Amino acid sequence: MAATGTEQTGSKAYYVTTPIYYVNDAPHLGHAYTTVAGDVLTRWHRQRGEKVWYLTGTDEHGQKIMRTAEANGVSPQEWCDKLVEEAWKPLWEHLDIRNDDFIRTTEKRHTERVREFVQDLYDKGEIYQGGYEGPYCVGCEEYKTYGELLDGEGEFAGQKLCPIHRSPVEMLQEENYFFKLSEYGPKLLEHYERHPEFIQPESARNEIVNFVRQGLDDLSISRSTFDWGVKVPWDDKHVIYVWIDALLNYATAVGYGADQERFERTFPADVHLVGKDILRFHTVIWPAMLMANGLPLPGKIVANGWLMVGGEKMSKSNLTGISPQQLTEHFGVDAYRWYFMRAIAFGQDGSFSWEDFSARYTSELANDYGNLASRVAAMVGKYFGGTLPEATASGDAEQAVVDGLAQAAARADERIGDELDFAGGIAAVFEFIKQVNGYLTEQAPWKVAKDDSPEAQARLATILYTAAESLRACAVLLNAVMPESSAKLWESLGAEPHLGPLADQRIADAGRWGLLPAGATVTKGAVLFPRLEETK
Repeated sequence: MAATGTEQTGSKAYYVTTPIYYVNDAPHLGHAYTTVAGDVLTRWHRQRGEKVWYLTGTDEHGQKIMRTAEANGVSPQEWCDKLVEEAWKPLWEHLDIRNDDFIRTTEKRHTERVREFVQDLYDKGEIYQGGYEGPYCVGCEEYKTYGELLDGEGEFAGQKLCPIHRSPVEMLQEENYFFKLSEYGPKLLEHYERHPEFIQPESARNEIVNFVRQGLDDLSISRSTFDWGVKVPWDDKHVIYVWIDALLNYATAVGYGADQERFERTFPADVHLVGKDILRFHTVIWPAMLMANGLPLPGKIVANGWLMVGGEKMSKSNLTGISPQQLTEHFGVDAYRWYFMRAIAFGQDGSFSWEDFSARYTSELANDYGNLASRVAAMVGKYFGGTLPEATASGDAEQAVVDGLAQAAARADERIGDELDFAGGIAAVFEFIKQVNGYLTEQAPWKVAKDDSPEAQARLATILYTAAESLRACAVLLNAVMPESSAKLWESLGAEPHLGPLADQRIADAGRWGLLPAGATVTKGAVLFPRLEETK
């Protein structure tokens, strides 16, 4: 999808990335969580009128991919091609993800630029040859320190385990090339100090600052015991360490070494969204690489927590992997997007349960929001023949709704657009929805309609206009989170002929009162959020 903020042609794009995901298996809820968050954030900024660039993709090199492909009897490239085309891209389309680009680390536009970047570091004296021996986790594609390893039990008794994957590490000894990471500790600490927003949330920032203060070791940036990767340009017996390769996607995808003009109007990223288990790569290695090559650093790196089921991180290795399609089949795509942004504070660990999803769906989506839309459309149809009436008898009750909307819109914009507090922003909108429901209950338009006097009919018209205009604003404010249902509501309100497409509505206008004109044709469409028993 092309960015819509054309009025800012020439300015730097608001650039957001997800991690590029390993394609050793199909995507699970954890992958989808980060990708939906990035989609909500970038849709929101598009509705602010900004130029936006949203990048996601897949990490296709390394020992883990090679072994998975071998176990399935195919080449690594064949394995990656199959997973990307049959699992990853289809899921993002299914979840209504509007990324601007999808980068694969096996593409020439990436691999050639990676070789150039590493060659530049080598030419600058930032890389040297040396030997290394230590415990290595293939799942993390990372050397571990002895202090962070766990003692194995049961079938792994007597072995040392990776603290993330809970699987045995391997002892590796190789002649590799090393990046002088140890020299960048003071520079990194200075950057963290000058830019406290660089690492979020604060708990993640504290962890990284403490880690760097302990001193950094130089980083092995090549592997010589397997060949599935990008060849080191001056020594083809080595392949570039998969994390060096992977991190550079954020630069290669936007023109590094190929289109300088495009690169400068996009790079660096304003926001890198990452899982907390890959935080060190993004907050230590990545900025040090950029410093070494004289490139600007990203604006902020935001680590989301883990999704938990029964206290365990949701992943295939812990046998708690759940397919997103299992949930969308029952709840629908919009509800799926809404639930994970609404129920889990971004940056914190969060527990998922089918029961919680069902309860929130019924209470907030079906009863509070969907029922409000249905009731208003039905009453405009019944009492005014489907034509939105004019509000001519507004009073204190209406002013309270007007004020409530202005506050909700401002709070949602600040929370979602600036703070990445998706749960807080969505909560602000749903608090306003509750206010509108309370307003309707207090004003009881079904009772007012029984009085044929001009004064009563003016009140009836004002009540229904107030409710419909409130829904207009909700469609705009929830469009980034629930685009399909928001579009249905926009159509039901008859807004497009008067206000234009929903995608063109600006967040700054969402809280302005009176934009939906009297005379709009209101129709009762399909129920926005059917009762769950009807979706089975």
